[in-house]
Amino acid sequence: MRGVDIPEDGNVLAGVSGADDAGVYRLSGDTALVQTLDFITPIVDDPFTFGRIAAANSLSDVYAMGGTPLTALNIVCFPTSLFSLDRLASILKGGLSAIVEAGAQLLGGHSVDDKELKYGLSVTGLAHPGKLISNRGLRPGDAIILTKALGTGIIATALKAGLVGDETRIPFEKSMAQLNKTAAEVMRNFPVRACTDVTGFGLGGHLKEVLGKDNLIIEIYEDLLPVLPGAIDMASQGMNPAGLYRNRDFVGEMFSSGHARQEICDMVFDPQTSGGLLIALERDVADDLLTALHSAGVSDASLIASVASSKGPSIVLV
Repeated sequence: MRGVDIPEDGNVLAGVSGADDAGVYRLSGDTALVQTLDFITPIVDDPFTFGRIAAANSLSDVYAMGGTPLTALNIVCFPTSLFSLDRLASILKGGLSAIVEAGAQLLGGHSVDDKELKYGLSVTGLAHPGKLISNRGLRPGDAIILTKALGTGIIATALKAGLVGDETRIPFEKSMAQLNKTAAEVMRNFPVRACTDVTGFGLGGHLKEVLGKDNLIIEIYEDLLPVLPGAIDMASQGMNPAGLYRNRDFVGEMFSSGHARQEICDMVFDPQTSGGLLIALERDVADDLLTALHSAGVSDASLIASVASSKGPSIVLV
């Protein structure tokens, strides 16, 4: 939308002028709509699982903003000349399973005949205008928690090459199919400074967005990064997607790898599908949030980074 002048009235709390995960429109003093849409191409072979992952990916932005999904609409591009409608039905059933788990209502959707299969959702959620969570607001001394393991882009690339066994494929699919619902519900009980979900820009790209132009440094703990089984091995074999290099270019000189292994650097820039929430809050309460997440079943959650003052925005592996 660069160069397009979009008027906004006083009820737009998050719109195209910012870089938040979803748009937010205030309806009243205690109610706001949180709106987002997303769709992806297949990342796994099984149609039901693909539908589930695509829907979880679409719902995630509402959770990142502190909202609760209310309704959803299917977005479908389907090549009828290549696949039977039974496959489409399985995709939609997979998506519906995620929508139902989120407690949202599917209202319909729209489909087109396209050469490339794509599926996702347009999601509307609700939030209190005073309890929205932005992707900005870091302060020196904050800690950063990531709720899902990294490596989905690398594993997806290896999967296409036929190099992935069940010991890697199953946790890969399980992680992407998991909603960020539980993590978001736990997060709301803590004084969160900022939150975003880690998707196509990778961990590094989203950390850059969270930093903005603030004079802060984010120090990522190399040994504490959660990584999916098999991802390091796949990275060592060169199974890096093109998006990883674009993300690295996007962050540019803001990133310093220190003495970290190349495979760990790859994890920082690997584009994620249906990744976890990236949550920043005061260090004094971060351990309590981490304990609460683990108790609620968010087992991959890890305290991955700290924030300090700096001469300019930077991201460092330590």
